[in-house]
Amino acid sequence: MNPDAHKLWQAPQWAFAVLLALLGMLGPFSIDTYLPAFEGIARSLDASPVQMQQTLSAYLFGFAFMSLFHGAISDSFGRRPVVLWGLVAFTAASAGCAMSQSIGQLIFFRAMQGLSTGAGIVVSRAVIRDMFAPSQAQKVMSQVTIFFGVAPAIAPMVGGWMLVHVSWQGIFWFLTGVGVVLWLAIYRLLPETLHATQRQHFHPTPLLAGYWKLGSDPRFLLLALASGIPFNGMFLYILSAPVFLGEHLHLLPQQFFWCFLITIAGIMGGAMVSGRMAGKIAPKRQIRIGFSIMLGIAVVNLAANLLFQAHVSWALIPLGIFSFGWALMVPVVTLLVLDLHPERRGMASSLQMFIGSSANGLVAGVVSPLVMHSTVGLAAASLSMLSLGLLSWTYIRRRWPEIGHAIAHA
Repeated sequence: MNPDAHKLWQAPQWAFAVLLALLGMLGPFSIDTYLPAFEGIARSLDASPVQMQQTLSAYLFGFAFMSLFHGAISDSFGRRPVVLWGLVAFTAASAGCAMSQSIGQLIFFRAMQGLSTGAGIVVSRAVIRDMFAPSQAQKVMSQVTIFFGVAPAIAPMVGGWMLVHVSWQGIFWFLTGVGVVLWLAIYRLLPETLHATQRQHFHPTPLLAGYWKLGSDPRFLLLALASGIPFNGMFLYILSAPVFLGEHLHLLPQQFFWCFLITIAGIMGGAMVSGRMAGKIAPKRQIRIGFSIMLGIAVVNLAANLLFQAHVSWALIPLGIFSFGWALMVPVVTLLVLDLHPERRGMASSLQMFIGSSANGLVAGVVSPLVMHSTVGLAAASLSMLSLGLLSWTYIRRRWPEIGHAIAHA
């Protein structure tokens, strides 16, 4: 924690959370805003469904790859420069998407978006731990999740409206404008939170040593899996939204926002409860409650899809409950990851994001195309991914029972 943290931010804590949430919103906006325009883009650029899915996979794999480096670079050069340069690259890539004349160009610029977007999300996690002690950091991270949750609910509504009233290019011009506004906000408001005494020497040898130290730590890897893999239990439905919502539930593109609204309501509710629990119960108990909620609703969801034909009146409810359970436990797991190696919090955030984003990319490029045409397949895949995360956490608890045992205090 920065010893001068109390001097760096004088405004209310919630305002700091909003600022960091604005950084995190680039990710969902980059994904959710253009999903309702899939068919329109495909017709305009003469692209196949597989090629359209590649625009998503290219973004996710680009995001995963560069996530390896954003945090590590910020450990050496500071948090602000990494975020600001990332926003510059994102803005340029968004303009490139808007001006694309072929599906190949769109895939390229989507990959560039992915390479740059992670700067804000990865670094913001390290910023929180720079500024706050454990229990307070959990509260702030929960607040960030609450505010951040508004973005995915708004994004598909914006995308659907622009597709109907402007064009699909307008969606990416909108993202270009978002990049400009965020750069100005971060430049004026975000302080440098990495203390000079905590900076790491930027040299290949200590950098590789740091990666090896974290990457060879089974506790780190299992915690990263426990937080990242279950996310795909709900993210799978977001990735498959054009088929799941359009073909299975017979919703129009302008109605896609219902899926995101219910999902994000669950995330915001879970994050709010997580913040209230901070410092009151042991992290392991809170994580257990979150996993129990996700497991229960995932089993119910699979059973319902096996017994009944999916209908909009009930098929979206499990997503909201699942996302509630995930948001309840993920702030706690994230802090456990960051505190395993305090001297390398930026790098830890990078590697955690890389693991989760790599899983996202595999789900987008492989799992989603295989199962999205079957509601039973979607439900079974969701349960399977949750189970992988649950097995990771169960092994951690048996092998290292001290992890998550103590209640973190400010």
